[in-house]
Amino acid sequence: MVTIATQALSVELGGRRVLDAVDVTLDCGALIGVIGPNGAGKSTLARALLGLLPAAAGRVKIDGADLTTLGSAEIARHVAYLPQAYALHWPLSVARLVGLGRLPHLGPFSRISVEDQAAIDAALRDTGTAHLADRTATDLSGGERARVMLARALATGAPALIADEPLTALDPGHQLDVMGLLQTQARSGALILVVLHDLSIAARFCDRLLLLDGGRLVADGTAEAVLTDEALASVYGITAWRGVAGEQPLLLPFKRI
Repeated sequence: MVTIATQALSVELGGRRVLDAVDVTLDCGALIGVIGPNGAGKSTLARALLGLLPAAAGRVKIDGADLTTLGSAEIARHVAYLPQAYALHWPLSVARLVGLGRLPHLGPFSRISVEDQAAIDAALRDTGTAHLADRTATDLSGGERARVMLARALATGAPALIADEPLTALDPGHQLDVMGLLQTQARSGALILVVLHDLSIAARFCDRLLLLDGGRLVADGTAEAVLTDEALASVYGITAWRGVAGEQPLLLPFKRI
């Protein structure tokens, strides 16, 4: 179990404040979506929660400990990270690439243990990439790479995962698979924070949504409470069609206002 909390967290990039006084507490057992228009601060928030961007003001705490007092390996053992952009420079096998997710648990010159291998195998199985284990990662398609990188993050075995736009390179079927997997992880007790652009996916799968606009947190709650007609008009400048299918809520951006 892990709790991540921010207190008036602000981040500046290039002299411009891109995240402004965000107060939020994130607990295990929930799939939390971060949504908002381009430039709202979604990826900035994700990176700041991991200490990858320094705070201009405020702070981040993990289980009550100030993020600045924790080493990178300790942070990684608490919170796994799937970045929005990643580059594969070395022709590693998929199995070895996913195995890199275990690095926060390994000491110098230590070898993969039975426990480590079990975590790697589970991550490959859960992401549907076990059949790719012997393939060279640099030879994979964009969608295959995306799922392999998710497997690497899951192999860490951290109680929390921050995934920044994990659906970008995936076809619709694999998007549903990945969101279903993240939902299952959350219902098993993990804290899952995922940056999303697809409001339909967010409304269907997320237990809680954080809506950012102009670097500020403007709404925090269930999809029903956050994705109101007023919020869609104010933040996105759109109207939306709403419906239900198979007892699942549907929301389809319809037109610009």
